[in-house]
Amino acid sequence: MFDFLQGYDLLGAFWVTVQLTLLSAVGSLVWGTLLAAMRVGPVPLMRGFGAAYVNIVRNIPLTVIILFTSLGLNQTLGVDLGATAFDSINFRLAVIGLIAYTSAFVCEAIRSGINTVPVGQAEAARALGLNFTQVLTLVVLPQAFRSVIGPLTNVLIALTKNTTVAAAIGVAEAALLMKEMIENEAQLLAISAVFAFGFVCLTLPTGLILGWVGKKVAVKR
Repeated sequence: MFDFLQGYDLLGAFWVTVQLTLLSAVGSLVWGTLLAAMRVGPVPLMRGFGAAYVNIVRNIPLTVIILFTSLGLNQTLGVDLGATAFDSINFRLAVIGLIAYTSAFVCEAIRSGINTVPVGQAEAARALGLNFTQVLTLVVLPQAFRSVIGPLTNVLIALTKNTTVAAAIGVAEAALLMKEMIENEAQLLAISAVFAFGFVCLTLPTGLILGWVGKKVAVKR
């Protein structure tokens, strides 16, 4: 029944998808948190930069961003991110593009969590002599992260599915293999079902586990 899978590295393709997801998720969390800090910070220039970045990037199609990393950064500006092999360069460029795009949504999720923290707690921390960075990192962000695990889970699931766009620049992940198999095999429905099942196996456990974690660590108000 599944003879058409022979000769194709299905697990290897999904492993590349997992790597893209994990690396992009970590990078997006870091950059998105910094953007959120800028958006709620006391410096007008940084607030303006954070707002402009989020509003511009999240309204640009991901495909355009991914293509720009390849055509703009690599082929025009010669950026190779320390790699020499074609596959490695495109993989790293895809990670950069996914981080740039996803961090805008991470930023807004974290900012919504920051807004749930009572203002009185920040004021009390400042009254104790803490500066903005200390108030943010010691008082506000720990509570904000606990309240936005659900929204961040949705962003992570969307990121997992968005990795398919990396096929546009030749990254050998699941979507690129699916395209190749559809071109070579006369099994459109079966191939689609296999890859759909693969993505369900990646995203469903993520949603269930992080949903459970979110309920366990939620801030009781």
